[in-house]
Amino acid sequence: MLDITTLTISDCHDLLVNKKITAVEIVTSYLDRIRKYDPEIKAFITVTNDLALASARVLDKKIASGQPVGQLAGSVMAVKDIFLTAGIETTSGSQLLKGYIPQYSSTVYQRLLDEDAILVGKTNTDTFAFGGSTENSGYFTTHNPWNTDLVPGGSSGGSAAALSASLCTFSLGTDTGGSIRQPASLCGITGIKPTYGRNSRYGITAMASSFDCPGAFAKNAADLALVTKIMAGADIHDATSSPVTVADYSQELNAQTLSGLKIGLPKEYFGMGIDDEVKQRILDTAEFFKKNGAEIIDISLPNTKLGIAVYYILVPSEISSNMARYDGIRFGQSQKGIDDLLQYYLDTRGEFMEPEIKRRVLIGTYALSSGYYDAYYTKASKVRMIIKNEFIDAYKKVDVILTPVSPTTAWPIGEKSNDPLAMYLSDVFTVCVNVAGLPSIALPCGFDSKNLPIGFQLIGNYFEESKLFSIAHQYQKLTNYHLQAPKI
Repeated sequence: MLDITTLTISDCHDLLVNKKITAVEIVTSYLDRIRKYDPEIKAFITVTNDLALASARVLDKKIASGQPVGQLAGSVMAVKDIFLTAGIETTSGSQLLKGYIPQYSSTVYQRLLDEDAILVGKTNTDTFAFGGSTENSGYFTTHNPWNTDLVPGGSSGGSAAALSASLCTFSLGTDTGGSIRQPASLCGITGIKPTYGRNSRYGITAMASSFDCPGAFAKNAADLALVTKIMAGADIHDATSSPVTVADYSQELNAQTLSGLKIGLPKEYFGMGIDDEVKQRILDTAEFFKKNGAEIIDISLPNTKLGIAVYYILVPSEISSNMARYDGIRFGQSQKGIDDLLQYYLDTRGEFMEPEIKRRVLIGTYALSSGYYDAYYTKASKVRMIIKNEFIDAYKKVDVILTPVSPTTAWPIGEKSNDPLAMYLSDVFTVCVNVAGLPSIALPCGFDSKNLPIGFQLIGNYFEESKLFSIAHQYQKLTNYHLQAPKI
């Protein structure tokens, strides 16, 4: 019997347009699976049952009447709950925005709807995407489908867990310091952080505006290439979106050959507390590429060690600014019956802001204060440029850079929740990509001795997503690691 929830985007599309299956059947299969498994996994804050079925019926009518349908017809998507979705509650994983119904949708989400993707729900996230495990949500902790005692990673852990557990065909997340790539690695799926500005940030609650990158998770690189092609491109509503022409990623999946490919292996990414099993699996992956004709080149990115420090000065500084709008007056929850305006602000934020919001706002406000601005913010901004230039120099020698994604596989829920510094260090291999604004794709490459997924990332030069998709697609065709799924 056909298991609809295991199908790729192209499989679903072909079966639907050839009338071998209906959109209602597809959506019903996913909703049934969500009802069965999500009470334990807790990937979703909101499940859009009625809307999803209504959208499916409209799509079936289009097909029955011979109307053309979009490239994502037959696909069900789950969307991180920081993407605005018109008419559907958007909480950003925080009690502060509980009950907020946006009047418009984010650009990238709307582009996917326009290609007939169907929304099945809004996924859990660390509050306002502040976190690395999806334990900082104002609602509940999401569990890793491979072992529900473990974290899925964060802050896009809800979207990663939903896809890993086959509760959707693809899902959306955001990556500010690794929050697509890290949960992709810990959940054994494929995820893309595009070049900064490749995808519009319009209609997505801001964390750090010069770092935030909307992206996606999918079952394989081919699906991810299609979703990214649809999402990408300039947007008049976002001045930071890039006018650089979007390539047809799906048509270029075989454009890059592995033979002769120059892959950089930075020595700094194989120390810093990396687990021995993770390190060996990444080195095995490098050897795989070498056996298939690639040239492995040892390189050095010496200021990688400063990435965490730079990130956790600049990002909280931007958070401090972006969170100023959440005063309880314009949207979200607020304290009632308070006449004094200052006390109203203080009580509303004190009651509804989760601890991680307060922690990062305080760090950022301190770094931006008149006595410390030059010592912290200005210095971190200068080091940011040094890190960026190191990558630019590296791409004069190599085509892509291969590194681990996370120092370890998934860790137990609660293990790092009382140690924010330990949690921040879980991003040690991902933050420099965001500091520099580069594209990076994460994909599974095996398992540790506990049968937990291990992922690696390929970091590309600016706007070279096509190259990353092509290399990842060929790797997955040769290894079939994208076919692995947890037995839940």
